[in-house]
Amino acid sequence: MLAACGMKRIGLLGGSFNPAHRGHRRISLAAMDALGLDEVWWLVSPGNPLKPAKGMAPYEARLESAREQAKGTRIKVSDFERQAGTRFTFDTLVALRRRHSKDCFIWLMGADTVAQFHQWRSWRALAAMVPIAVIHRPGYDGPARAAPAMGWLRWFVRPLNQAKRWTEWSAPAILFLRLPPDPTSATRLRALDPNWHRRFTAKRSALSS
Repeated sequence: MLAACGMKRIGLLGGSFNPAHRGHRRISLAAMDALGLDEVWWLVSPGNPLKPAKGMAPYEARLESAREQAKGTRIKVSDFERQAGTRFTFDTLVALRRRHSKDCFIWLMGADTVAQFHQWRSWRALAAMVPIAVIHRPGYDGPARAAPAMGWLRWFVRPLNQAKRWTEWSAPAILFLRLPPDPTSATRLRALDPNWHRRFTAKRSALSS
């Protein structure tokens, strides 16, 4: 309930950020406005269990690319998963809520990710911990609503006009946001520049020398 939210209203966006790009920034700022958030935390994953290791840039480069994109905003780039030693979102949320017990969290998820949600570890228990806001991605909204996990989650869909009241909800609760789309793709950026991470690695080496 809202009264229990004594500190901050925080949106959590997890991902590989391989690399972080303007699309991540734009959807985070739009979600911040739509949900009345104080901050959005980017949880840079050391290794996504559902993504192949091949083609994954070094962690430090991904972290630095996220920091560059987040500059000048209320987006906070976090290496919490590396510090806590968690690889699965459920475990990360348990640890986060224990450490930040007075803050209110909402999980931000791209519509393209909903199709895999039923493969996440303890996904029902995860959904019962925090509300979920699904971020619109062109071409994915229909498949997201037809995803296997939605067979259960459809009973907990909340109306868009209640978006800023999410701290009053009891989880499970899921909301489909209609945010301005951004076509930027990390996959396309890697195809255009496979060695993108080198400049971040070099930058970090220069700072530490």
